[in-house]
Amino acid sequence: MKVLVIGNGGREHALVWKIAQSPRVERVFCAPGNAGTAADGENVNLSPSDFAGLVRFVKDNQVALTVVGPEAPLAAGIVDVFEREKLRVFGPSKAAAELEASKGFCKDLLRNAAVPSGDYHTFRDAEGAIRFLQEREDVPIVIKADGLAAGKGVFVCDRRDEALEAVKQIAADKVFGAAGDRLVIEERLHGQEASVLAITDGQTLVTLPPAQDHKRAYDADAGPNTGGMGAYSPAPLVDEPMLHWVEEHIFVPTVHAMKRARRPFRGVLYAGLMITNQGPKVLEYNVRFGDPECQPTLLRLKSDLVDVLEATADGSLDRLGPLEWDPRPAVCVVMASEGYPGDYAKGYPIRGLAEAAQVPDVKVFHAGTTLKDGQVVTSGGRVLGVTALGNSIPLAKLQAYTAVKCIRWDGAWCRKDISDKAAVI
Repeated sequence: MKVLVIGNGGREHALVWKIAQSPRVERVFCAPGNAGTAADGENVNLSPSDFAGLVRFVKDNQVALTVVGPEAPLAAGIVDVFEREKLRVFGPSKAAAELEASKGFCKDLLRNAAVPSGDYHTFRDAEGAIRFLQEREDVPIVIKADGLAAGKGVFVCDRRDEALEAVKQIAADKVFGAAGDRLVIEERLHGQEASVLAITDGQTLVTLPPAQDHKRAYDADAGPNTGGMGAYSPAPLVDEPMLHWVEEHIFVPTVHAMKRARRPFRGVLYAGLMITNQGPKVLEYNVRFGDPECQPTLLRLKSDLVDVLEATADGSLDRLGPLEWDPRPAVCVVMASEGYPGDYAKGYPIRGLAEAAQVPDVKVFHAGTTLKDGQVVTSGGRVLGVTALGNSIPLAKLQAYTAVKCIRWDGAWCRKDISDKAAVI
């Protein structure tokens, strides 16, 4: 069979790489892809927003399954378009994707489903939000753009003046565009964050091993929020009893609530959790594989991913046996361009990829890369996800950073402490 993956980041490279391992798959396409997906599959010069072009490509090439990687096409309704054309596709509908596309919708649904989460208020303009903040005590708070902002529309504020500045940027200056047409002000939860992903066909849930992402740009969780500077899996913070609790008290009520709201959910439910003293609470939902959590998770998956994706699209997950996992943990270190998550230059040649590939138990996933005259060059802020297995988390970290040291380009940088949180649990 032939499979199309839509997107061009590290998550999509991991999906292409894993899908290509299936004995049932003869060709894997990626639209538009990057230099890594070109090596592990075949790139197609189509934008994720070109729904008509993608449908035409799938029909012309007899593609049996399309897997949508990023959130933007899901929120824009690509799954609905494919299903109307009777094409098999993995991902939630536009109505279901609002769980990620609108933080206000997500918080309302969590409240109605009695899923544990922080208190919140939503606002449609800067004036109302500013008045609310000025009438409150000066307490730590979180300000979020309601819509999609590539993981960057969240401001964790210690003081009122920081919160007022965040409101100004989101709602008045519109630094995130239409994503800031509404904003959400949330109670700040305290604890450690963890990511738990589940795949569901709307009836059956398959919960994946927990992971931990590193959102802040710099070591010791300093600096601005990013799309994610690294991740590791499994995360010892979420043990087996807690994972079962999350399944029962977070995922199951969410799936039921979506069904009641006539927005049945099919695809990946990604719960960003804060593990508080009162137990896990939902910070937000994503409706696709996390990036970079996808990379260490798929490096550990031994089962055929295509079986899982097909069963989800077909509504037959209940007939699938338990997934098989490599018992070794995996660590992913993101190498980024100088200036990220702000402005950065592109087009720098990347050296040392062949040497990094020789490090045992390492896979270098490409994110912001492209090919220019046969040379791999930088084309994004997060450039590579250097991912490694090891017999323990520290050993997996050692392998990943050994490979990182092989790779160079002008302005390359990374956090040095990915997975260190595991040591203090």
